[in-house]
Amino acid sequence: MVTTTQYHCLNNKTVFITGGASGIGAAVIRTFLQQGAKIAFVDINLKASVDLLEAFSDKKQNIWFRQLDITHSEGLKQAITDAYHHFNGLDVLINCAADDTRFNTSDIAMSDWHDSIDINLTPAFAAAQSAYQLMQKHQSGSIINFGSINALIGMENMAPYITAKAGLMGMTKALAKDFGKDNIRVNAILPGWVATQKQLDSWLTDEQEQKWMKHLAIKKRIQPEDVANLALFLASNQSTLITGQCISVDAGRT
Repeated sequence: MVTTTQYHCLNNKTVFITGGASGIGAAVIRTFLQQGAKIAFVDINLKASVDLLEAFSDKKQNIWFRQLDITHSEGLKQAITDAYHHFNGLDVLINCAADDTRFNTSDIAMSDWHDSIDINLTPAFAAAQSAYQLMQKHQSGSIINFGSINALIGMENMAPYITAKAGLMGMTKALAKDFGKDNIRVNAILPGWVATQKQLDSWLTDEQEQKWMKHLAIKKRIQPEDVANLALFLASNQSTLITGQCISVDAGRT
């Protein structure tokens, strides 16, 4: 994968990412490392995280990792603080971690409902709150939330996930207003159906992809790097007056 745009303003900046070990999160880490950024990430999947660290062993001085269950808010906040002290700064927060498990809406257990909210919405607020307190010291920063176009179009058997992602959009708008006075921007990226390995293994079958393609303006698969490239722009100085926005990367699906 080749990054065609170089954002020199991201060189030596510190980026904290939740859910960075695989899929879109791993693509985000790759693209930011190519910009010369310093990366701190958390993920519950230790094996995938170790594999990623080994893949970038030549840049290990620029990567900080902690295995973490992001539903533990205090642990997440502490990780952000520790990463801040490790790299002596925090410039970008990317809330990427998510779980899009499907449920039959008619008989979903309330425990599963709460678990989905606890993974897909609450950690993003906890992380943003912690990051804001640190970014405020320097009067600058960019917070990027990962939503989903499913919050706009709806999908079957995904009620808790879609509800959480819709909440994330509202939270993005609210925090942009609250944090703007300190020159801290808050935006959301809404990916379409991204062809990560997890999606290909679990849900993005040939049949489902054919159905999906009928709704796209550009009949191409969305790759993790397509989404990561927008994160680069929203983190950079080239987007300094963009805040409170929810931007889709969906090949024209919406």
